[in-house]
Amino acid sequence: MTARPRYDAVLFDLLTALLDSWSLWNEVAGDAETGSRWRGEYLRLTYATGDYRPYEDVAAEAARAQGLPAGLATRLAGRWDELTPWPEAPGVLAELARHVKVGVVTNCSEELGHRAAARVGVAFDTVVTAEAAGAYKPRPEPYRLALERLGLPAERVLFVAGSRYDILGAGGVGMPVWWHNRIHMDRGGMPAPLAEHDRLTPLLDAVGLGDTTSA
Repeated sequence: MTARPRYDAVLFDLLTALLDSWSLWNEVAGDAETGSRWRGEYLRLTYATGDYRPYEDVAAEAARAQGLPAGLATRLAGRWDELTPWPEAPGVLAELARHVKVGVVTNCSEELGHRAAARVGVAFDTVVTAEAAGAYKPRPEPYRLALERLGLPAERVLFVAGSRYDILGAGGVGMPVWWHNRIHMDRGGMPAPLAEHDRLTPLLDAVGLGDTTSA
């Protein structure tokens, strides 16, 4: 018999916690080293931007800053539907969705956010983008918009971080944070999350559903 879930909803970072977006950036850039430099610059610009600017513009600016063609951003958007979920993500999400609400909070445009969410293959209760919120994570607006749409208090919603910055952003609005650190990023000076794993399967235990499927 399954116990009552510990949370009423689970929100996810989309482009790192659920999808392997790093591989696509690397492929568009031409190799892993160039892709990492480009993506790293994009993340730096995003976290410094705050107020929303078009996602593709920030990606193009990041490419130029690294001495790369700005047209890489257009190519990235054109190949967006090649994004793939981490292997266990669809199954874990499907199991969660049987018991709690599920949603994503992502740093991209409305169009790209919904296209990316569709790649997971699960019907989300809400998809919140930086464009809809008017600000990029880790600003509080995207997280708060997701909570508002779910109609739930922060303490009843578990946030699954993709990057260390989500630990600070989601935690700052009162959500407990579980870190899916798939690519083994350094936590730096961020607060410790509830737990840190490089797979999504242990999330079911954290939510109180570990006995519903095998790990």
